[in-house]
Amino acid sequence: MITNATSITVAKGKKITQFAGGKPTDEVVNALLGPTGNLRAPLIRKGKKILVGFNEEAYEDVLG
Repeated sequence: MITNATSITVAKGKKITQFAGGKPTDEVVNALLGPTGNLRAPLIRKGKKILVGFNEEAYEDVLG
């Protein structure tokens, strides 16, 4: 899923981090994982954009 994405937005509380899609790096994978080692929730894919975690501003920006 990451390799097909054009952008990945990860929200951890109020902190929002943007990554380019493509080959997954350790930094991207670590950002996608929560403290238990599972994917952070919620995870939304809209077209070729991926949004992980919850932040209202990020949702408005990605989802419109």
